Amino acid sequence: VSVPHRALTNFLWSMAREPGCGPGDTLLALTTICFDISGLELYLPLVTGGTVEVLPADSARDGLRLREAVERTAPTIVQATPATWTMLLAAGWCGHPGLKVLSGGEALPAETAEALLAGNGEVWNLYGPTETTIWSAASRLVPNEPVTLGAPIANTALYVLDGSRRPVPTGVAGELYIAGHGVADGYLGRPDLTAERFLPDPFNPLPGGRMYRTGDLVRRLADGRLVYLGRIDS
Repeated sequence: VSVPHRALTNFLWSMAREPGCGPGDTLLALTTICFDISGLELYLPLVTGGTVEVLPADSARDGLRLREAVERTAPTIVQATPATWTMLLAAGWCGHPGLKVLSGGEALPAETAEALLAGNGEVWNLYGPTETTIWSAASRLVPNEPVTLGAPIANTALYVLDGSRRPVPTGVAGELYIAGHGVADGYLGRPDLTAERFLPDPFNPLPGGRMYRTGDLVRRLADGRLVYLGRIDS
């Protein structure tokens, strides 16, 4: 996927505002650089005056070693997949009231969300495909509330459309399309696949706007937040 500099810049400055990162923050980087979400871990602290501490890969894959590293380094922000958070909780980690938890990359189970909320200062569920630059939506979770994809990040639009690419009513399931500054240029060397997934944005009054067809099935709640339902083709 070819991601332009402007898309990454928009993403980082949006993340700096919400969930938030600043000069007083330390982010413990767990993710391999082969996974696009590592871009948040490596770049966000650097553009906001914070600190990034990179954890060795073998420690990130072992629950007990990861627990020791998190407790020793006392970071203020940690990003990981739900599978990694589950592994850390299973290793006996209880969280920290000063920690901001970022979770994404796969669906966050409700029981994992509740366990994270019980011991940490903030818990955020993040959503987005590589094709729209790491994360496109963010939701701060609260106890005893459903896990949602939340609302779009800055300069991003989330459309829920039917099979004819028309908006569906609130509460009705539809396919999620993402538009805005985060949309990538396309698949490098794959013009056929790019044309199939990156489409003109009919809802943008400005010329040249595009949207990405995610293949994810969602529905919009009355408050505007999105609930993930699965894949269209499953």
